[in-house]
This record gives sequence, C-alpha cells and structure tokens, in this order.
Amino acid sequence: MVSRYLRFKGYDVTYVRNITDVDDKIINRARENNVTPKELATTYYKEFQKAMDALNVLPPDIEPKATETIEDMIKIIKKLEEKGFAYESEGDVYFRVTKFKKYGRLGKQSLDDLQSGARVEASGKKENPLDFALWKAVKTEDEISWDSPWGKGRPGWHIECSAMSEKYLGEQIDIHAGGQDLIFPHHENEKAQSEAAFDKDFVNFWMHNGFVTTNKEKMSKSLGNFLTINDLLEKYDANTIRFFILTNHYRMPVEFSDESLKAARNGVKRLRNAYEDIKNTVGEEKMEEAGKLIIPIIDEIVKTGQLPFHEIDTMQELEEKIPADMMNLKIKNIKIFINAMDDDFNTSKALSVLFDIASVGQKIRVSEHPENCAFCVALLLKLSSVLGFDLTKSETLNDDLSSQLMELVISIRQKSREEKNWAMSDFIRDELGKLNIVLKDQKDKPTIWSLQD
Repeated sequence: MVSRYLRFKGYDVTYVRNITDVDDKIINRARENNVTPKELATTYYKEFQKAMDALNVLPPDIEPKATETIEDMIKIIKKLEEKGFAYESEGDVYFRVTKFKKYGRLGKQSLDDLQSGARVEASGKKENPLDFALWKAVKTEDEISWDSPWGKGRPGWHIECSAMSEKYLGEQIDIHAGGQDLIFPHHENEKAQSEAAFDKDFVNFWMHNGFVTTNKEKMSKSLGNFLTINDLLEKYDANTIRFFILTNHYRMPVEFSDESLKAARNGVKRLRNAYEDIKNTVGEEKMEEAGKLIIPIIDEIVKTGQLPFHEIDTMQELEEKIPADMMNLKIKNIKIFINAMDDDFNTSKALSVLFDIASVGQKIRVSEHPENCAFCVALLLKLSSVLGFDLTKSETLNDDLSSQLMELVISIRQKSREEKNWAMSDFIRDELGKLNIVLKDQKDKPTIWSLQD
C-alpha cells in the first residue's frame, strides 16, 4: 500500500524486500528435515511468493537474498572492527554496544535500563551481555559456512539487513518498515551497526506496523493461534483480506475474527456492486472514456493541489465534457482521499471516500442523467487500485462460475417474460430472493443482479 501510494504521488520509489535465507532457525529446521538450508529456504520462499501473488501484492523492485550478499557483510564487519565498534572472540565477532552512544534510542530505552534487564551469558565470550553477533563461527564441520578473516562461519541476522540495504539503497535510506516486534533488538541493532559504519543517520522514517491479534493476543506460531494465508484464501478473496487489514491504521493492532472479515467482505461487495451496476448501465466503453477524462484531473491535483483551468488547455476541454457539479464533486473526493493518505496513511478514512464515490454513482445511475455515473466508477477504480484493490475481476473460480450461472438463470427468466410466462418469471425472482440475490430489471437494458447484504 505504501509503495503504491508513493508512486501515485509521483515519488521515484525503489522498493527492496530482502530475503533471509540463512539463520539459526533455518539451519536447525533443515537438519530436522534432512535437507539443505538452501532447499528449505527455497521451498518456503516459493510459498511466500504464491501467497503474495494471491493477495495482489506487487513484487518489490529488488529482492536480494542474504546468501548472495556475504562479501558485503564481511566488508561492513571489517569496517566496524577497524573503527573499534566490533571485536573478535573465539571466531565470533560482536558489536560493542557501549561504544555506540545512541544505542536504545529507536526503542526509547536507555543503555542502563537495557543492561539491567539483559541476561548474562555463561559463555563469557562477550564483553557485555548486550553485545550482539555480527559473525558466528561454525560449530560443526558439516554446518553451512563461508570463509572470512575470522575463520569459517556465517553472518548474524542483523548485519544481513544492513548489508543488503547499503548495497541496493545506499548508506542512508528514506523508509524502513517492519513489525513492532522488530524494533528491539533487530532494528535497534541494524541502526547501530549501519550508523557506526557509515557515520550518518541510517533511516529517515521508521514505519512499524501493529500485530495481527486474536482474542487480544499476538497471532504467532509459538502460541499455536495462527492461520496461514492459504487458510484465509479458502474462505475470503484477496480484496476482502486487504480491506480487513486497511480498515485499521497500520500502527494499530489488527484483531482477527470471522465477524470482522465478513464485515470486510460486505464492504468489498458494496464497492463491486457499484462497479458492476454502473458497468451494466453505461457499458465499458463509456467507463473507459470517463477514465481518460478523470486521469488528468487526478494527476493535476496530485501535482499542484488544484486545477488551473485558465492555464491548461486540456482542463478547459474537460470543463465542456464533465458537468460542473460532477467536476467539483470528483475534485472534492480526490482531495479528501489524498489528505487522508498524507496523514500517516489513514487508510480507514481513504476507504470511506471509496464508499462515498460508490454511493453517489449508484444514485446517479438511476437519475435523469445516468451517463454521468461513469465518472464515479472511473474514479472509484483509480483510487481503489491505489490501495491495491481490483474491483474489475472475480477473485476465484467460484465467482466466475457464479456469474456464468446467474447469466444463464437471467436468460431463462427473460425467455419466460418474452413468452409472457409471468408465473415462471416471478418464481425465479422469488427463489433467488430467498438466496439474498436481488434482480434489477432495467428498461431497454439487460437485467442485473447483486447480492443483498
């Protein structure tokens, strides 16, 4: 959502999402499953890709793997060691936390508080319990490892991210995102080692999203209270799941429940019904024409916040093609949407704009000038796509099949009406009504249907 919106606003975005394909958990699980760490990581990465595709999540511009960036990690560790921020101990290399005076600021904790709460390790390999591993020596000969100035080993988790970030985005980046559970120690450590190595602020803006909870507890594998994306997709489509997430502010926890997802599904249904009803009223050609007229308006408001009609010829042409009241309404919708998203990505308010557009479109559809509802659906499609929704196609095979079956039922009913078999026509309508399917007969146009909430 963030990368989509920033691009919509005209920013030059490079989105990097790195893959941790080697760490203690991967090594241990691979050993249990009698496969290599690479095989295990590849298996789960492919599953992750399928899930992201199913949720209509755009792929990043760059997706580096930790195992492909080992040399870059070693360079940063050597730099830290030369500057006195790192030290070697029995083949391991640790970051010297006490030398980095800003340690703890990201998580708003003092070094004294962190030290008093730290567990003292019995091994005695560290100078300080808070010191974290930059490089880990191999424990067994068959363990995955790489050559380094400190002997065979592998990188620590935190240094992986700093190295990949620096390699593909430079020594300083604009936005770094992740879950709230990563603030400490992962992002705190990442910040410390990057700033110590490069002598500049690492990140301009940190974005930490809230947890998905169930019964007010964090959803996690350790608690056994989690669902997989595949589990969810068996019951709900991608638009519904995305709507459920975006109803909440990204920094707030998302309380998972079937009731919330059903409410989200009904919300998506309202938007899709508006799209389908208007498409059946004005046709796709009119909708495409309206879209071509609306896009310049959106682009100009995004760039300048206003429409200088006296300066731009295309805007003067638009005035002649779009009714003034419709133009004013669409400008208002666009501005409210942008203001909401500019306010720390207030997606809940942005969603309310989509409903306003859909509602107005439905009213215009049954007015004296139904052709104007095409402008509403054009704007609805554009702004909903900015949030990652696709209202134009069925999400599942069942939806496609349902649409085809309904077209068949409607054609049978239409044939009954042509034959003046009113009893059969009414019977079909009434039986569909029992299934919460509403038929809408239109003068000189095909009958349309929708699901009633």
